[in-house]
This record gives sequence, C-alpha cells and structure tokens, in this order.
Amino acid sequence: MLAACGPKAPPVIAPPPPKLIVIPPQPMPPRGASPNLIPPPMDAMGVRHTVNADITPAQITWNLRSAYNVAALNCLDPKHGQIVVNYRAYLKTHAKKLTAVNKAVDQEFKTRAGARYIPVRETYNTQVYNYFALPPTLSSFCDAALAMSNEAATVKSADLDGFAARALPSLEQVFLRFYTSYDQYRVDLTAWQAKYMVPGATPAPAPTPTVLQLSPAPAQAQMR
Repeated sequence: MLAACGPKAPPVIAPPPPKLIVIPPQPMPPRGASPNLIPPPMDAMGVRHTVNADITPAQITWNLRSAYNVAALNCLDPKHGQIVVNYRAYLKTHAKKLTAVNKAVDQEFKTRAGARYIPVRETYNTQVYNYFALPPTLSSFCDAALAMSNEAATVKSADLDGFAARALPSLEQVFLRFYTSYDQYRVDLTAWQAKYMVPGATPAPAPTPTVLQLSPAPAQAQMR
C-alpha cells in the first residue's frame, strides 16, 4: 500500500521517427549531352562567341553553306530527305557565286594570317563543321535546316548574301538555345551538389572541354 502511494514513474515517450529526406535525382545534361561539354563563352553584353560571331558577310555566306553541307550529310531521317535534294540544287544554282565567296574568304584569311593562311582556315573550317554537327542538337538542327533549304530553293544568286545573313542566325538559334539550357544544367548541378552531396564525399571534378573528333567531310562526300 505504501508503494502504491509513492511517486509515479514518468511516462515513456517514444522518440520521434527519423526525418526522411527525399533527395531528388541529380540533374543531368540536356539531350544526353556530355557532362564535360563547355559551351562557347558569353561576353558581358550577353553575346555568345560561337564560330558564327563577329564574322564577315562572305564568311556568313560560306558558314551557311557549311551548315547546309552538314545537314545534307547528317540529317538522315526520311522526313529530312528533301535537304539533300535542295542542297544539290543549291550548289548547282549558286556555283559561280559560291566560288566567288570562297575566294573572298580565302583572301580574308590571307590578309589576317599571311602566306601560311591555309592551315588557319582549315582549322576554322573544322570548328565550323564540328559546331553544326553537335549530336545533342541534331534533331532540332535538321528541322531548322529543312525549313532553310526550302526557302533557299527560291533565292537567286544575287540575293544569296542577304539570304545567308537571315538564315545563318536562324540556324544559330538552335545552338544558342541548347547552350543556354546547358548553362542552366550546370547551375542546377552545382546547387544539387551543395545541398545533397554527402559530407566528406569527393565532389564531381570540374568539367573539362569536350572536343568532338570530327573533321570536315571528304571532298567526295560534300557533294560539291
């Protein structure tokens, strides 16, 4: 009876259940791109310095021709089949004009680089081909190239430079949008690592440039 009148033991309080932290998936590069790809740099004015930035009118016309060549060789889906047909007609219709543009670009490189300008131009040409052949952008590039090729079929040689000045920036938008999305991926990845990476874990290495090992198409494949 005396024991029954003594102080009661405090109630046993169960510990709260462990707090569950749901970790979202790690951000992944857009369109299956390499995690080590480095987009072309952007200046303080927001201009991304791609191979198509700050080039002459002749180079614009020639870069459009290079983009067209890449599309004819790489856009193999049946829905893009008209690109090859249009490209062959483009080369035939504008043969004289394109020859003159090629000579003008040669002269521009010679003026800048001197007698040894040919390797400099070939290096730049390779960069241009690689730029337009970027695998993650291929589907969107081919759609844009098909629309461009249909419009190009109506252009006269005298108007080719003006057409290129409109068409090249239109194709360029495909790549600028992709690089913007890739920049956002890198921002999202950094935030994810800061919030969810286990303390003491080795952070992901800083990205290093990915160089696409593509060379300009051989002469016989360029349909020149």
